[in-house]
Amino acid sequence: MKIVINRCYGGFSLSQVGMEYMGFDRMRWSGCSDLPRHDPKLVECVEELGDKANGKHAKLTVVEIPDGVKYSVEEHEGMEWIAEEHRTWR
Repeated sequence: MKIVINRCYGGFSLSQVGMEYMGFDRMRWSGCSDLPRHDPKLVECVEELGDKANGKHAKLTVVEIPDGVKYSVEEHEGMEWIAEEHRTWR
């Protein structure tokens, strides 16, 4: 499974060109939080556009993980990584 993450400090965002590629209206789009990072169109956007897909303070990259893995996107000051979800007890 391919997943898009941001690999620099700042935060995940798409450029104007990236939003147009995705078919988003910049004035109505609330941001990336509702967009699954494994969305095939998003993956295609980043693979096709490369650096042109990057929003301000973003360096988007596609990471591949095994199919069927439950994952979450973790971040610190905008730099992201993928973590496998597992059970937690408190």
